[in-house]
Amino acid sequence: MAAPDFSTPVERTSDELEAGRLLFAGECEFFFGAQQLGQLPDPDKPEIAFAGRSNVGKSSLVNALTGRKALARASSEPGRTKQLNFFDLAGRLVLVDMPGYGFAKAAKSVKEDWQEMMFAYLRGRPTLQRVILLLDSRIETKSSDIEVMDLFDKAAINFQIVLTKCDGLKPGPLTRKLESVRALAAKHPAAHPEVIASSSETGLGMPELRVELAAFATPAIG
Repeated sequence: MAAPDFSTPVERTSDELEAGRLLFAGECEFFFGAQQLGQLPDPDKPEIAFAGRSNVGKSSLVNALTGRKALARASSEPGRTKQLNFFDLAGRLVLVDMPGYGFAKAAKSVKEDWQEMMFAYLRGRPTLQRVILLLDSRIETKSSDIEVMDLFDKAAINFQIVLTKCDGLKPGPLTRKLESVRALAAKHPAAHPEVIASSSETGLGMPELRVELAAFATPAIG
């Protein structure tokens, strides 16, 4: 088997782009929030989870993907939201908004609780297809990000890195950031080879990410 290519951008066909657009143009509704693993809804559809540090722009990205302004809501206090939020997308895919991590002011017990719950969810959810790991393009990758990547490797959960807030970088710095993050992803066996640059403000990367996620959705009926 050939090694994953972490350097070449993936080309999407017009059919793939249209399929992704149609899926994410469908109805998307919050249907469940779980603060404990025993509260999780039945795993009956493919799931995509979104993870990232507090303030990375996770809620904004979910809203931009689905074309909504307030589907996912950011907490005014980073690290305060501790539940897994489940959204049904067109009856074909479930989007899971995971609690933010890396909150500096949180107590050690809170951080440990996050890791324990998230690891249990990642390892025990049979319908989980991929985790989208968000990194802020404007700042250095933090130790907590590396720890989470190691956790994904340990749980053998496929994850894909998406850079957020890329509208805040000029082309040169963005290219260098992409190169460095691709090199980082190449060190992790559970990482997907493609890193996507995104912006919830301009829509950068949204069509490509929709294509990636639409590949896991159940077939459309009719």
